[in-house]
Amino acid sequence: MIRAPYSDIDEAQVQDLPVKDVRGTLTPGAPLAPLVWFKAGGKADWLFEPADPQDLAAFLSQLAGRMPVMALGLGSNLIVRDGGVPGVVVRLGKPFAKVEKVDDVTLDCGGGASGILVASRARDAGIAGLEFLRGIPGTVGGFVRMNGGAYGREVADILVDCDVILPQGQLVTLPVEDLQYSYRHSALPEGAVVVSARFRGVPGDPATIGAEMDRIAAAREESQPLRSKTGGSTFKNPEGDKAWRLVDAAGCRGLTKGGAQVSEKHTNFLINTGNATSTEIEGLGEEVRRRVNESQGVDLEWEIQRVGRP
Repeated sequence: MIRAPYSDIDEAQVQDLPVKDVRGTLTPGAPLAPLVWFKAGGKADWLFEPADPQDLAAFLSQLAGRMPVMALGLGSNLIVRDGGVPGVVVRLGKPFAKVEKVDDVTLDCGGGASGILVASRARDAGIAGLEFLRGIPGTVGGFVRMNGGAYGREVADILVDCDVILPQGQLVTLPVEDLQYSYRHSALPEGAVVVSARFRGVPGDPATIGAEMDRIAAAREESQPLRSKTGGSTFKNPEGDKAWRLVDAAGCRGLTKGGAQVSEKHTNFLINTGNATSTEIEGLGEEVRRRVNESQGVDLEWEIQRVGRP
């Protein structure tokens, strides 16, 4: 189904997309700000919400690499630049959010399932070792791609394999070894979309698992600005140090640029105080990087993804 274009999208642009017969929803000129945690940024040239993995595979096969493709989860770890995102943004909705038990210690999780949902299903099934997913504000597809982690654990510790649709439309199953995980990085190619993954834990007591999840939730609430428009952890932790400590030592706590601010509560978080543009948010991050480098000689790396046109 192709939705009518937004008013400032040329009708010819709709006709130029080289696909047909999609069962999901295809929208030209779709605003992305409502879909990301910062609530800022431009539009997607096209937003595709596939009906199921087969629909997505057929869509990408027809597209045949002629446009860039970007997957979008909860939009938590993302700055969408104000000029919008070229090509197609793929958003995995409810058909990709199922979590099912495979055996006593393994869950099969859709790429659109949230970390909270996966951790909760693991608790109910008596599977321990997945509690840390409660602390990752994203979906399975995103944290499989980025080797998401929290509280001393990461996806590389629990992933068995994942189903991925490659940019040309091929559906492949990749074992964890093929992802070549490192800190917040994998070898998945650009444009590939993770549609499901298998996570393995160990047998555990649901009450004990639930208590650990509650501890993680309380720790996040106490230390992070969860009720603000933010993007999660902004910079990767350098080897042997913490990004927040370096930012704080550089005197950046509370630093502002337009409507963007370094959080007073946790200095590795940037927040949109009201109507910040993505340009202001990214610019503030670059100023923080400059000050940390100048004062301490450390080149902070972005953990938040920054996508689209300036």
